[in-house]
Amino acid sequence: MGISGIELCRRFYAEVVGPQLTVPHSAALIGRGSEVLGFDDAMSADHNCEARVVLFVGDPSWTPPEVPGEFLGRTTLLEVHTVSGFFTEQLGFDPSAGLRVEDWFTLPEQTLRMLTAGEVFHDDLGLQAVRDRLTYYPDDVWHYLLISAWWRVHPELNLAGRAGYVGDELGSALIGAQLVEDLMRLCFLMERQYAPYSKWFGAAFARLTCGPELEPILHAVLRADGWQDREKALMAAYEAVAGVHNRLGITAPVELGIEQMWGRPFKVVWGDFPGALSATITDPTVRAIADRWPVGGIDRLRTVLWKPADRPTIATFLP
Repeated sequence: MGISGIELCRRFYAEVVGPQLTVPHSAALIGRGSEVLGFDDAMSADHNCEARVVLFVGDPSWTPPEVPGEFLGRTTLLEVHTVSGFFTEQLGFDPSAGLRVEDWFTLPEQTLRMLTAGEVFHDDLGLQAVRDRLTYYPDDVWHYLLISAWWRVHPELNLAGRAGYVGDELGSALIGAQLVEDLMRLCFLMERQYAPYSKWFGAAFARLTCGPELEPILHAVLRADGWQDREKALMAAYEAVAGVHNRLGITAPVELGIEQMWGRPFKVVWGDFPGALSATITDPTVRAIADRWPVGGIDRLRTVLWKPADRPTIATFLP
């Protein structure tokens, strides 16, 4: 595809924008765009993939320099913000002073990924320090989100067989596909990486350390022709993801067993990952949330409601 988007923007700053600036500033490529995430390709260049610099200055009334309308065959864009104003616009608050537990539960993963990906080209104003605060969830929040993610998987595992047993193979396949997504989200959490939105979800999963091992196992779930094969593939997938958890070492090793819930003829693998993780949470605010039923859908709720102005509404779901 030629030059990557991030290299294009780096050069635009180094060769055009930076040499004209005489005020303290920070400059970066962050925020929206496939090029920020490093997933841009030849097709990306046809839609909002400019030679772009996000420029930060101290005075919001400062007048930026003029730049040419084109650089290396791409249109140009120079965005100007203050650091505080930019993050307040993106998140609904300024995280420079730190984040409360409640704040973490109101921020979509895809937004956090866009703000922590990309590259800072120059930094007089502490832009990278703010990004560092958003790098990943604090441990207790992380462990709670892992608990929630495991609880999204376990109650659904037997339903792929239950639907198929009454001849509903389409419903069984749909449940299996949802479980594949949930197991993939667990892997993002376990590798402490924010999951991007759907267009790049699979591509980002393939870049996880566990991606090459798990992709063929998860494909087997999606390709299964009948519920019995789907059940076997889901058991293998659960065991593989369980192995990723146990290799983390954040809890004592969790043993796996085979269950047939309510004595029905549907086998599921189960390990008490929620219990092991719950024992590690010490923050009282997170503890109060964890002591309720782990809803597991906080990020889905944030996706439905998400605008910075929605944060107070989302926070009402917390104790």
